[in-house]
Amino acid sequence: MQKLIIIPTYNERENIEAMVAKVFSLEGNFSLLIVDDGSPDGTAAIVKGLMPSHPDRLFMIERSGKLGLGTAYLAGFRWALEHGFDYIFEMDCDFSHNPDDLLRLSAALDEGADVVVGSRYVKGVNVVDWPLGRLLLSYFASRYVNVVTRMPVRDATAGFVGYRAEVLRTIDLDRVKMKGYGFQIEMKYSAWRLGFKIKEVSIIFRDRTAGTSKMSGSIFGEAFWGVLGLRFRRIRRA
Repeated sequence: MQKLIIIPTYNERENIEAMVAKVFSLEGNFSLLIVDDGSPDGTAAIVKGLMPSHPDRLFMIERSGKLGLGTAYLAGFRWALEHGFDYIFEMDCDFSHNPDDLLRLSAALDEGADVVVGSRYVKGVNVVDWPLGRLLLSYFASRYVNVVTRMPVRDATAGFVGYRAEVLRTIDLDRVKMKGYGFQIEMKYSAWRLGFKIKEVSIIFRDRTAGTSKMSGSIFGEAFWGVLGLRFRRIRRA
């Protein structure tokens, strides 16, 4: 199986080189696609400097400006499908998602899952170093999604996810509306409504130790109102 990890970046110069090195140290022959939104701190330049050392495994899409997490992943998904990858993973650059867990997510796809979620909440609450307020907001956001959509996913807002290519070909990516963290909910909901099997794998999520968070109130606002609309949206195949 050809495996691709998509990592969106904006001002991640403190993390990117270590992340690239870690990913390429893993078993499983993962490739890596960086989607950089015009980082003013030079993140893209660092990636370009690393690409000659990994000519067949490290790729980059450069975009002009901060266009949103969801659109970055959609660009990455389309690139992955065009280049024939079978398993497509998404994760953060800041090591809040442990790259070692990619092996367990990949194994879950091997075992028959169509979508695998690195879940903070499937076995209790596995979050380290988050302020209590942010933890409660995240936890109850997922519970809110469960109530409104009835989707049986404990960590609906998770951003550590693996997809079979078939799922991304089937979802009409042109109809995905949300750009922030609501995008994560919308993708899982679309896959579930289309009959794909979603499995959650328990992970430990750690707050970033370098760089700055991209979280904002507007991101949560989009997710809150967007989820209400999902219940009434017709989910079509591409």
